[in-house]
Amino acid sequence: MKKIIGIVSICLFAIVKLYAQGEPLELVYKQVDTTQLKMKVYYPADYQKGDQRPAIILFFGGGWNGGSMNQFRMHARHFASKGMVAITADYRVKKRQNTTPFECVKDARSAIRYLREHAEELGIDTARIAAGGGSAGGHIAAAADLTGIDEATDNLSVDPRPDALVLFNPVFNNGPGNYGYERLTERYLEISPFHNIRKGAAPTIVFLGTQDKLIPVETAKAYQRKMQEVGSRCDLFLYEGQGHGFFNYSPKRDKKYYNETVGEAVKFLVSLGYIKK
Repeated sequence: MKKIIGIVSICLFAIVKLYAQGEPLELVYKQVDTTQLKMKVYYPADYQKGDQRPAIILFFGGGWNGGSMNQFRMHARHFASKGMVAITADYRVKKRQNTTPFECVKDARSAIRYLREHAEELGIDTARIAAGGGSAGGHIAAAADLTGIDEATDNLSVDPRPDALVLFNPVFNNGPGNYGYERLTERYLEISPFHNIRKGAAPTIVFLGTQDKLIPVETAKAYQRKMQEVGSRCDLFLYEGQGHGFFNYSPKRDKKYYNETVGEAVKFLVSLGYIKK
């Protein structure tokens, strides 16, 4: 895999422009046994060789059981249209690799490490890498920032923590009575973002429907309070009457909530200096 990555790195500057606002560039960021984990990289139309752009990496939802990188492809295209390098990333899940949530978190941290290790070739500003996702994808994005579980084969000298978080109905409390506890049991403290909030936690925006059956509104409000107590920003947007996954893009349904949430995400990223006004 290292040889393949090396070849890609040499050629990357020459071909990045070909992918601007078109088909994403597909890369292998990690290999575990026979499993190759890929990411798709979307570039702004005005990207130029030598640019170092803010980036956002997005992880799909699916209860750590399944899911597809396609879930956030329209979000990625939108953030790329605003000048960011946007990435959707695969990670190991139970249905495909018979893994646990712990491997999901390891893969999220590996993916962010990959972006920092290859930032020059990918045209990424290492000081402005946001992470996000929906449901379990939101969980592993937050856990990448707040917890410390790593793949032993990673280059542990590279920082895996994102600089900002964009979370869509994330399952960020995995303690007793909350989503995922029955799978994590006594190990929940290792990867439950809520239980690992500390000073320096990345600025965060959260989107949640008030009728979400997996994440109670009070859980999100408690997360926001705890973030604020350690001095970190946490913007919480609640959508009346909406359930889990309300924010997803679909050509077959009303795009009201996709538009509203992605619009607020852009405002958040503008406020952080990741997107120009």
